[in-house]
Amino acid sequence: MPASHRTPPIDADEATLRTHLEHAELPALLVTLAHLTGDDAILRDELRPDGSFMAGPQGGYSEHQLSVARKLCLDALSRYRDAGCPPPTRPTETQIRGWLGFLVGDIDLESYLPLLLSELALDGPAARAPQWRKAEVAPDRDFRVAIIGAGMSGLAAAFRLQQAGVPFVIFEKSDDVAGTWHDNVYPGCRVDVPNHFYSYSFAQKADWPQIFSTQDALLDYFRQCADEFDLRRHVRFATEVTEAVFDEEAGSWTLALRGPDGAESFEAQALISAVGQLNRPNMPEIEGMESFEGPSFHSARWQHDVPLEGKRVAIIGTGASACQFIPRVADVASELTVFQRTAPWLLPTPEYHDPVPEGLQWLFTHVPFYAAWYRFWLFWTGSEGLLGSVVVEDDWGDPKRSVSEANDLVRVMLTEYLAEQCGDDKDLLEKMTPDYPPFSKRFVRDNGILPATYQRDHVSLDTAGIERITPSGIRTADGREIEVDVILYGTGFTASDFLMPMKIVGRGGCELHDVWDGDARAYLGITLPHFPNLFLMYGPNTNIVVNGSIIYFSECEVDYILACVRKLLGGGHKAMDCRPEVHDAYNERIDAENLRKAWGAATVNTWYRNRHGRISQNWPYTLLAYYQQTREVAEGDYEIW
Repeated sequence: MPASHRTPPIDADEATLRTHLEHAELPALLVTLAHLTGDDAILRDELRPDGSFMAGPQGGYSEHQLSVARKLCLDALSRYRDAGCPPPTRPTETQIRGWLGFLVGDIDLESYLPLLLSELALDGPAARAPQWRKAEVAPDRDFRVAIIGAGMSGLAAAFRLQQAGVPFVIFEKSDDVAGTWHDNVYPGCRVDVPNHFYSYSFAQKADWPQIFSTQDALLDYFRQCADEFDLRRHVRFATEVTEAVFDEEAGSWTLALRGPDGAESFEAQALISAVGQLNRPNMPEIEGMESFEGPSFHSARWQHDVPLEGKRVAIIGTGASACQFIPRVADVASELTVFQRTAPWLLPTPEYHDPVPEGLQWLFTHVPFYAAWYRFWLFWTGSEGLLGSVVVEDDWGDPKRSVSEANDLVRVMLTEYLAEQCGDDKDLLEKMTPDYPPFSKRFVRDNGILPATYQRDHVSLDTAGIERITPSGIRTADGREIEVDVILYGTGFTASDFLMPMKIVGRGGCELHDVWDGDARAYLGITLPHFPNLFLMYGPNTNIVVNGSIIYFSECEVDYILACVRKLLGGGHKAMDCRPEVHDAYNERIDAENLRKAWGAATVNTWYRNRHGRISQNWPYTLLAYYQQTREVAEGDYEIW
């Protein structure tokens, strides 16, 4: 049994077990206990869950089903305890197919099976590991990889390169790992994907403190990964890559670095950009911003030495980050005015601030493999279930309201939630109700705290618009002067400015940002013509809206990058360059499909759309489609020499 699945023995009595089971996610636990005991009889047909997102908790089980499932789990746990908690025998593929089939239901299991097995990762860090080593395929080749960024994606790439025995160095401009979870330290910062899913398949964690953990817990997790996998010794901290130039004859990249000891250069045969998208603050263009005489700063550059207690505070923006710190600021400010341009859709998430229940934490700690099956269940129920609700239906009645019948049903559900939370405050309900289809913009998770904050006596939500910022505050478009002591910008990031501000020079001296001209594109979001051996992570059109976790995409990208490195090493090649016709045809398909989704059809302002009006962020297909496209490298897609 992998170390990540070893647990202390169970010594709890049946009354204690029964209490713990009240908090269990039962579909995942049923399969776990079938796995541990070899007794598939507990996976009864009448307990097959509904794995769709809309089914809700527990796979849509009725009270009767919950009672039956808990009884079966109690009996199985008691038998397992009384037998001395023996480690399970390694399951056969037939057994795993049966368990997966129980959870995922009526799908094309043959197509999905490789993906499901990779996400389940029962073998821990060994799961999905490269099945080759540099020492075997190219022992004498001088080849090393430069990785820019030690955030989530950079660490994932480093881990797999290390498994393959490929030398690498990570350059990180900050003083520690974790990227966005290192840089964003504003009050209330937390993840909006359940933590047991927002984690590496190869580094599952059973003891998350909350279901949606805070920034400090995420920072600790990525620090622990860097330590556990011995990656820190490969990181050069406080070192920024300012330029990268490709040498076609040598087949290598020369990097210009700016670090503690000044400027220097570094040569690598392959270059991985893992700089992310959410790292450069987007400051709005509002007249008079420089004239304000009080403190002002962006949420991504939070100034903790600026006191907010008892101050009159303005917050500009109501996106995902702002909605996390608005309630926290409201707790200390004497007056708070929130300026909203576009209302976000709130996704009801009652457990958003909740700790992991004690019983569930006990099960993670004491029941081998339960954390893995639980994580898989989160993956499945949050993967493809909502994708159908964003598909544009031809000749749909009111595209400004919704894009299909399924999308309109979501709108009704979300509007009812807002009405319930706003109560008798009709003015607030009107302000908080978006005028665009659900999922055209990033949604905001809410457990009722945001509407409740806006209803506090000292808080106001202003939707009139801002005319200008003055030395003492903000003048609204309807002529009011609102005096404030501090202005906070929750206005997001320059996500479409991929790889800025680095200068990247490819074949023939072409510069990446001249080629893109603000309209970033890449094949699979990873490679692009004229820039050989350059691989992007979290690149163009690899963002997700309603299905999955960005970590899923990063792991797929790493698999593909390792396959490219294997091809270069195994074939004795210097370089591989994506063919323009392959790149262009791929992006035409992506663009066409994005127009068939709510975020492509709607006209609302969104960071998904770049300054040219194209959706440059989002992946419009299923998770399975991306997984399948990143399994292997089609040689005809590249010019290789």
